[in-house]
Amino acid sequence: MATSSISVPPLVLVFAASDPSCGAGIQADILTLSSLGCHPLTAITALTVQDTVGVESIHPVDADVLERQARTLLEDMPVAAFKVGVLGSVENAVAVAEIVADYPDLPLVLDPVLTSGRGDEFANDDLRSVMRELLLPQCTLITPNTVEARRLVDEEGDDHETVLHLDQVAMRLLEYGPEYVMLTGAHEQTSLVNNVLYGEKGLIRQDHWERLPGSYHGSGCTLASAITACLAGGSDMEAAVQEAQEYTWQTLARGFRPGMGQFIPDRLFWARGESDA
Repeated sequence: MATSSISVPPLVLVFAASDPSCGAGIQADILTLSSLGCHPLTAITALTVQDTVGVESIHPVDADVLERQARTLLEDMPVAAFKVGVLGSVENAVAVAEIVADYPDLPLVLDPVLTSGRGDEFANDDLRSVMRELLLPQCTLITPNTVEARRLVDEEGDDHETVLHLDQVAMRLLEYGPEYVMLTGAHEQTSLVNNVLYGEKGLIRQDHWERLPGSYHGSGCTLASAITACLAGGSDMEAAVQEAQEYTWQTLARGFRPGMGQFIPDRLFWARGESDA
């Protein structure tokens, strides 16, 4: 039988919730990974009812069904990297942690989505605790925005009158076990958006981006998936972070507002010809 000479693109398995608007969630991951030359595989953690304005409800998938989705794919195809978004439930977080533990050599990027852009809750205290205990120690990179980062390190018994500097927040996150932490600065009151990458020895790089007008649905998903795509393609962490930020900024600069709510990043901007952002 003839063997195909066509090479297989890097395969990335995504654990995330479905977003019917395709602005965020697993659909945003699919668009981003495909745009950057990867083939996405998906294990859906939850179904949501939402649009560009906000989330009406979230319906977690049964953890056994989630595990079967992932295990079936992993038995069939060689995966180059994992990307994790909204988990939907404590049980799903445990299932994902058990699955990725069987593949310790693969890059694992976690976008710890705790709320929607409007503030709709995606992760309660129990789920955040499981993420800290079971998932963060296995992560190559986590990409929280500054609000999510502070909530992740906010544990029972902490002195809530003490406000940690972002450098301290990052170092505390690193204590949970991820290899790298990238704090994204879109939620800070700064003239530029400052994204900062930290490693074991502290700050690695800072990148400053023009703050664009408007509010964007799925910018965090886009950035985390873009980094995952670059890692799956063989880039080291610093190069992956740099390339992914450039791509993400271009998607935002060319974003569009299809409904009554937030703008959606144009992950396929390059397919519509060159135009001034």
